[in-house]
This record gives sequence, structure tokens and C-alpha cells, in this order.
Amino acid sequence: MTDSENGRRLHAVDDALLRRREAISDLGDALRLLIEHATATEAPTEELRRAAERIRQAAAPLGERARGRHEPPSADDMRAGVRLYNPVTGAGSAFAPPLEIHQEGEITVGACTLGLAFEGPPSYAHGGVSAMLLDQMLGYAAGASGNPGMTVRLDTGYRKPVPLLTPLRLTAEVVDVDGRRVTVAGSIATAAEPGEILVAATGVFVGLRAEQARRLFGAVIGRGEESRAG
Repeated sequence: MTDSENGRRLHAVDDALLRRREAISDLGDALRLLIEHATATEAPTEELRRAAERIRQAAAPLGERARGRHEPPSADDMRAGVRLYNPVTGAGSAFAPPLEIHQEGEITVGACTLGLAFEGPPSYAHGGVSAMLLDQMLGYAAGASGNPGMTVRLDTGYRKPVPLLTPLRLTAEVVDVDGRRVTVAGSIATAAEPGEILVAATGVFVGLRAEQARRLFGAVIGRGEESRAG
């Protein structure tokens, strides 16, 4: 195969992967819309039954080719941090708000709006959702600092309830690095009042040794590399 032929082949693969990721994101958008409408609807009972049947019919072909626990999604790239089905940030996840994260210097900043599907106390977010968002934020900050690791401790303090259907601003910053052990602090506020902290958290993350990474994720990483090689 010539260099030009090889280049065309790689370009075609990249285009196909891009189209798949776009399709996954489009499906994710549709699923999030479905969940939001389903949790807010006061439609008549019979309409609910008809909707359930239509949804089952639409879901059936998606289940005909499903991956197993140790099979990474073909559109993901773990080494590059592409995780389309992450339940917090994944564009393809029906569960994700999704949370959008970026760096502002040494500060990690996130933004999202929680819909009614995340309700705990009436009109406010479930406390577990706040913890999940902060775990993601703190872990991202640890990785962005060059010290990725897994959560070993998450201490969360709830000061005020987190409102639904309200733009939120989340922040996180590494406060200590001690070998493989990284401590990160973060918080949730509304975008309109970023100085008024609603939920604060401190997390401890520990970097994996090579043998730990192989033991926990060896099967997944191996399958992913085989898939890309093919």
C-alpha cells in the first residue's frame, strides 16, 4: 500500500469514527430529551402506555449488537480521554446533564443545568447527584494537574440545596500532592451567584501503580487496542 493510499484509508477511518461519535451524541441528545419530558409529563395515562410501546420498539434494534462489560465502546479512546458514555460528561449518555469542563489556568471550571430527572427534594437536585458532579470535577482537576488517580475519599458538605433548571458553575483545584496521593477541593454554585457556595467537597485521589492498572483495566485496555488495530 502506498503512502497516499494509506493516508486515504486513515482519513476514511477518521471520518467514519467522527460520524459515529456525532450519531452517538445525537442519540444522547434525543434520550436526554425523552427523559426530561418523561419526568415532567402530565400526559393522559393511555398516552403514557402508547409512548412506552413505541420506545420499546425503538430500543429493540439497539440491543441486537451490544458490548459486554470488558468491551470498550468502539467510539471511545480511553488514552485520549474520550468517554462518550460517561454518566456525568458523556454526550452519548442519557444520564449525563452533560457537564462541560474546561481549564482556566490552574482552576478547573464546569457548567451544567440539571433537569427534573435529577430531582431529590422538590425542585432541588438529589444530594447524590451533587456528589457525583463533584467527584467528576475533582478527578478531572487531578488529571489536568498531571496527577491522575482514582477516588479513595470524597468528603461533601451541603450548605444549601442545588436548584434544578438553573445554570450551575462548578470549580475544582488541586491543593496538595504527596507522591501518588492528590488532594483536590471543589464546589458547586449557581452561575448567577458564583460566590455563594451551595455544596463543597474535598477529594483524595491515588495514582495507580502499573500492576494495579493492569489488574483493574487490563482486559478493557487490551480489547480497545485490538479494536483500533483492526
